[in-house]
Amino acid sequence: MAALAREFAKFGTVGGLGIVVNLAVFNLCRAVTPLPVVRCSVLATVVAIAFNYAGLRHFAYRDRDRSHRAREVALFAAFSAAGLVIENGILYAATYWCGWDTPFENNLFKFLGIGAATLFRFWSYRAWVFRALPGRGRHTGDSGPSSHGDPVNSTSNPAAYHPETTAPPP
Repeated sequence: MAALAREFAKFGTVGGLGIVVNLAVFNLCRAVTPLPVVRCSVLATVVAIAFNYAGLRHFAYRDRDRSHRAREVALFAAFSAAGLVIENGILYAATYWCGWDTPFENNLFKFLGIGAATLFRFWSYRAWVFRALPGRGRHTGDSGPSSHGDPVNSTSNPAAYHPETTAPPP
């Protein structure tokens, strides 16, 4: 549980900085361009995604598998695109369906969209993109291999569900 808390704290640090980048680019775009609000939001989200990839790869998940970088980037882009749709879908609905289009309302629904997308991104990045290296200790946070007979050791229990290395079972 402590390892998950540390991981979530690192993810949260990168994500918190990403939120600042996202909202800063969003409001700058709204202030200096004639683009509609959702287009400014999409642009800001793309900039934040690039910032977040660098932070997650080199800070939060620096100890994770790096052997399949092309796969990692492709999955990161796909899950980030899904998060972009979640985030900006909420802003779109608030702006164009509900008519909430003041700067305060735009920022409020942009922030709520970021929150909803963050929950999805944390799960998907952890389960699919930044996979743990085989043999990493789950409970102690050490890098040594699991002992024989340990339920988290894939050689002693190959059907075991490992949330840090596999997707959830169907």
